[in-house]
Amino acid sequence: MAYKKHISLLVLQLLYLAFVFTSANGSYLKLGFYQKTCPNVEAIVAKVTADHISVAPSLAAPLLRMHFHDCFIRGCDGSVLLDSTKTNAAEKVGPPNLSLRGYQVIDAAKSALEKECPGVVSCADILSLVARDAVYQIKGPWWPVPLGRRDGSVSIALESLSLPAPFGNIAQLKAQFASKGLSVKDLVVLSGGHTIGTSQCSTIVIRLYNFTGKGDTDPTLDPKYVPFLKKKCKPTDTTTLLEMDPGSFRTFDEDYYTIVMKRRGLFQSDAALLDDKETAAYVKLQAQSHGSTFFKDFEESMVKMGQIEVLTGSAGEIRKHCASVN
Repeated sequence: MAYKKHISLLVLQLLYLAFVFTSANGSYLKLGFYQKTCPNVEAIVAKVTADHISVAPSLAAPLLRMHFHDCFIRGCDGSVLLDSTKTNAAEKVGPPNLSLRGYQVIDAAKSALEKECPGVVSCADILSLVARDAVYQIKGPWWPVPLGRRDGSVSIALESLSLPAPFGNIAQLKAQFASKGLSVKDLVVLSGGHTIGTSQCSTIVIRLYNFTGKGDTDPTLDPKYVPFLKKKCKPTDTTTLLEMDPGSFRTFDEDYYTIVMKRRGLFQSDAALLDDKETAAYVKLQAQSHGSTFFKDFEESMVKMGQIEVLTGSAGEIRKHCASVN
């Protein structure tokens, strides 16, 4: 009886893994996809990423954000990596993507892989791995990355305007995540990525100086925190950088939720997490339990996000250079 129960549980686990690793368009990604064609792919990408993050740990945040931005536009197909051409403005130059950095890490990993196994590993897979390895390098979680993505050939700057915005309200954010097959829990978990990185004053000046067009401050901001922010950001300042998680913006931890609970999140989208029963409960749980489940939850949500509308099989291509189509 116990043996049958064990077998049943094993079958359920395998069915769950099959479900988790099946993308929204029914295509299949799998762990060990390059086992025969490029067995050292993960070790090579991990080393390249570690070499860069050890010198410039601040690159971890934009690399994670790059993966997020890639997946939310046309799926995780590496389209955010493409350069503009004479006839097309690519995602890379879309307003939300102008502050992305770290393309050189992707290029270095691609170059190393082309030497080891030319024409085999996609740029979309490389970006998925680099994002994971960059987070791990700054004491964040590590998650399995099922592989087999192919690279897209379309990249349009205007489409970047559909990315979840820092001034989005909770209804907008929930709708945007749901449209990509992500849950409300995924929304609040992935928002925890704001525990690392910086943002420009331009994303918060309206909250500080003219929230409703009457020269007022966003009432959802902690009034004791406002003077500090105003000292950092003057009304016309668009370049000064603010730490998303003051004091530990280069370390991946659960402090983000404590900051949101204190009403000190930089973005309106951070504050919006307190406007929904489910997201507010999660914020409170992580803040009060020192992130008891945050790392595990983040791993699971990243695996889901990494499979949004992927190209597999004969769809797309394997780019020779990540910034241009073949």
